[in-house]
Amino acid sequence: MLSFLIIVAWSTFGPKPPPGTSTLPDQVDAGAAQEQSAGPSREARELVAERQAAESEEELTYLFDTGAGRGLFGRFTNRGARLLSLKLGDFSLDRELPEEDRDDSARWVELLSTIEGAEGATGSLVWAGDSSSSAMLTEPLEEALWNSRELAGGGIEFSYAPGTGMLFKKRILPGAGAFQLRLELELENTAAADMPGLAQFTLTPAEVVRPIGEERFYQEPQTIAAWRGSSGEIDVETAVQKEGGSDLRGALAAPRGGRLSFAGVHNKFFALLFSPADEEVERNILGVGYRRVQDEGWLFEHPGQEDEAWKYVVCDVSLQLDVPPLGGSKTWAFDLYAGPKRRTTLAAIDEELLELLDEDVGMFSSIANIITAILGFYYGLLGNWGWAIILMTFTVRVLLFPLNRRFQTAMARYAKKMKRVQPMIDEVKEKHKNNPKRLREEQSRIMQEEGAIPPLGGCLPMFLQFPIFIGLFQALRVDFNLRHEPFILWMRDLSMPDQLAHINFNTYLPFIGTIEYLNILPLLMICLWIAQHKVMPQPENSGPDQERMKKMMMGMQVFFAFLFYSYASGLALYMITSSSIAIFETVVIKKVWPIDDSEMEKKKPGRFMQRVAAMQKEQLRRAKDEGKRKKQQKKKHR
Repeated sequence: MLSFLIIVAWSTFGPKPPPGTSTLPDQVDAGAAQEQSAGPSREARELVAERQAAESEEELTYLFDTGAGRGLFGRFTNRGARLLSLKLGDFSLDRELPEEDRDDSARWVELLSTIEGAEGATGSLVWAGDSSSSAMLTEPLEEALWNSRELAGGGIEFSYAPGTGMLFKKRILPGAGAFQLRLELELENTAAADMPGLAQFTLTPAEVVRPIGEERFYQEPQTIAAWRGSSGEIDVETAVQKEGGSDLRGALAAPRGGRLSFAGVHNKFFALLFSPADEEVERNILGVGYRRVQDEGWLFEHPGQEDEAWKYVVCDVSLQLDVPPLGGSKTWAFDLYAGPKRRTTLAAIDEELLELLDEDVGMFSSIANIITAILGFYYGLLGNWGWAIILMTFTVRVLLFPLNRRFQTAMARYAKKMKRVQPMIDEVKEKHKNNPKRLREEQSRIMQEEGAIPPLGGCLPMFLQFPIFIGLFQALRVDFNLRHEPFILWMRDLSMPDQLAHINFNTYLPFIGTIEYLNILPLLMICLWIAQHKVMPQPENSGPDQERMKKMMMGMQVFFAFLFYSYASGLALYMITSSSIAIFETVVIKKVWPIDDSEMEKKKPGRFMQRVAAMQKEQLRRAKDEGKRKKQQKKKHR
């Protein structure tokens, strides 16, 4: 400012240049010329209007009343108008919290938090400029000291005027319902006559969402962007947290002509989702990208582990905003959801938010949704999610029983038929042991004539059970309803391992790591798997191949014992129930209702099988003719 006054005084009272001369040098530096043509300097821009900013950095807290429950508790700083922490009043960190402690915000789940990153402390709801908006700014928006005030109607408003004639406002207001907030960004042109018509900014809805599931099978946090296509279909792009210093940035690209439905960051059970409030605001969104964040505080405590310090992934939303004319203002509104990944809650707000849950369970989401609905129905009857899992597992096994019975009957008949055909196969092996080609042809002929072909339809239950198992696995893995839900005895949380006792067995084991708790359900599950394998019918004459298969199956069971040791007890409960029913079916039901392994009367083969048989006969005839021809040629050469 003093330099500017000296220049003004000199130009007013100092000696004037002679007529026809210039105060500029004959040659101007190219960079300086570009700076002059780009507009006034930063110092000059400060004089366009009064600068409005806070004098010092301060923090403030606010409890948002969302119309239900205890609301959302936010902690802000006026440095960049950042949201440092957001806690959910309706969810506690403890499984069993006394009623008198439920109003203590220190015990609430913290959805958003702050860490020390490479560029300082992180924060959410950060509004930042870029090169196209630099004419409006004298310092980065995310570093400026904003003024703040509480609004009479509820919520907080931050405002900042850099002195360029533009006034920036950010309002965080209670939303339309539970777990909802409204974010408003406002640009007011108070004294800037020559601002560009469009300016680009970046908005970071959620910077740090901490993991909450403590599970190896679910990578968290994750970022997501759901785009609505021209025909209404939803295309989802995601990025997950991963260690290592590569792939630090990228785009969650939209399909051609796609509009943003929602974007955000989530962990296993909770999410912060951001969506435009109306179609006009949708047009201001240029794209969404992901960015990985390194936890500098954690790295300071764990020196030399730089790759492991990349613990968070965030999403940045690129905005293109219309700069209002002189004396005008414009506001853009966005809806925020900060709450549980619970199907009923998300569906009540917007059906499109359910894409988040479908993305969690993957390609078998339709099956997982059916299973979740059955589970919810039984919970409504029994009032306990553990018993609901048991009853749901029983229902699935009963529905699959006819198919399993068909499979077992077909395989039993095939095994009996193979026992009858085996002597013929052995005879052919001995006869043509030096002619592999002829051996294969004869084996094929015998199998075809005797009808000893593995039943294709018998494999159908296996193919049907695979997607059902995967759907169950995925549904029980991420079902919010199981969080902090007890079963019986020591099982206090079906979304976590059963944790019978704290043992702190400080030995690193593959797939487990340090064993902190003694988990009984995975061990019981493995014992039942072994018992189920023992009671299964075994071949009478087990050869080397069967013995190798037995050892491989036993090794797989031990492997799964390690793999599932720290998994959710809800899934272990399902597997224990399923194995128990399978053992009961083998030991009891098959004795009361034995499987009919008698061979069926040989039916006349259909047209397709007749054609296959004819082709095989023709192939055998040609092979014999070819053999005779070669023998005749050898005789001629002699």
